[in-house]
Amino acid sequence: MDQRHNPGDGRLTLRRRDLIALFGGTMLAWPPAVRGQKPGRTYHIGALPPVPRAAVHNALYDELSRLGFVEGQNLQTDRQGYGLRPEQFRQQAAELAKAKVDVLVCVGAAAIRAAQQATATIPILGITDDMVGEGFVRSMAHPGGNTTGSASSPPNSTVSGRNS
Repeated sequence: MDQRHNPGDGRLTLRRRDLIALFGGTMLAWPPAVRGQKPGRTYHIGALPPVPRAAVHNALYDELSRLGFVEGQNLQTDRQGYGLRPEQFRQQAAELAKAKVDVLVCVGAAAIRAAQQATATIPILGITDDMVGEGFVRSMAHPGGNTTGSASSPPNSTVSGRNS
């Protein structure tokens, strides 16, 4: 996956195709009931990225639509989590867990940590510098628990800057 880390500001930059591949592939992490698309069911995504919904996120929804998940029809996204500051993630994650979303999409260590503190059952898709090194998953091949995702740095590499 080709992400770029901006050491000066600590933000991750993802290419559109990489985000699509990550989230499209993450559909496999959703519970079987979600993947099966029960007729008449609306699936709910809770998002905790520290950026506003941008074109790259729109590309994600284009791909989800191609897979049969159409926003406004059988897919709903809680947009209140977009563009939050790290200190706001904990409260929003708790609200999303209480709402029983189908999956939490988190960008950055603070968002993933907040989601993990909020739920042990809702699948969490996280993107951060080092999923294993930061203790979010046991390994990338076998993450365990309810958290999976993508690390923007290869294992055993060092990246300067902060995660969130």
